[in-house]
Amino acid sequence: MRIGIHYDTGFFPGGRSSRTSFDAGQVALDMKAIAGDLNCAAVRIVGGDLDRLTVAAGLAAAEDLEVWFSPMPCELDADEMLAVFDDCAARAEALRRQSAGKIVLVLGCEVSLFGRGFLPGADAYARIARLSAPGPELFAEYPAIVRRLNAFLSRAAETARAKFAGPLTYASGPWEQIDWAPFDIVGVDAYRDRGNASTFDRQLDELFVHGRPVAVTEFGCCTYRGAGERGGNGWAIVKGHGENQWLDGDYVRDESEQVAYQRELLEIYQRHGVDIAFWFTFASWNRPHRQHPRDDMDLASFGVVKVPGEPSPAASLRWSPKAIFHEFAKITRELDARRLS
Repeated sequence: MRIGIHYDTGFFPGGRSSRTSFDAGQVALDMKAIAGDLNCAAVRIVGGDLDRLTVAAGLAAAEDLEVWFSPMPCELDADEMLAVFDDCAARAEALRRQSAGKIVLVLGCEVSLFGRGFLPGADAYARIARLSAPGPELFAEYPAIVRRLNAFLSRAAETARAKFAGPLTYASGPWEQIDWAPFDIVGVDAYRDRGNASTFDRQLDELFVHGRPVAVTEFGCCTYRGAGERGGNGWAIVKGHGENQWLDGDYVRDESEQVAYQRELLEIYQRHGVDIAFWFTFASWNRPHRQHPRDDMDLASFGVVKVPGEPSPAASLRWSPKAIFHEFAKITRELDARRLS
């Protein structure tokens, strides 16, 4: 099994930016850390700004990383998303032709939540809330939602293949019931939490019936005690957005939570035969670390590094590693040693 990492260039659920600043020089240094310090096999470059996405993907390819080119359009309808994927297919193909490494095109992420026209709700946050507490009307409508989603993804794959000659996949939510026939790789955001812990192995087994390699396009947890039991919903302890964010209660910072979650999940994925798993994420750029626990937004971060929320004596400090950063590097080197033995 190989291990990669997710890298956010900025996406816009509900019109809110996950990354307000983007500097190519910083991104280049980040890619050097991902390739060198973390010893990653691949990086999944994600974002809604296609110019940022293209710049970061090129910098990753320059470090000989396998690049998963992952546009993440938010709050767009099906036709608008198809136009984005068409543009990205051309961009990914240009990168594939000019680089020696492998390029994978990922046609969106959890489109039923982040796109318009599938699940009910005015924006991604409203759709997440509806899916978290589905009523009988949503259950009744869900088969039709799945059909619309799969028809859209089939069109997206057909559109992309007209311009992109590399492998295609999609970063699915486990609730989406994807028809994988149009794709080369099965991709799923496979977070374990207390709600699915008893069925997690069975859910993973079901991914292998399609006769395609399986990629875990996201997994991870946040940086407070008990975050592992919340899995992908660990971020939901934050209220507000932008500069006006706060935690909804008292939480204990615990970097070992991420370390334990990573070790446990990688062992599970390896046992099942997953080809590659991407930790979510390198940095949560909108979750700065602060010394006071109630102000420390990094508690709700999945990142392997923390970004400063207060002035640092080191003017060049862009981020600092968390415990999982060092564990990540240890694990990737252990896997390399096993392959060579």
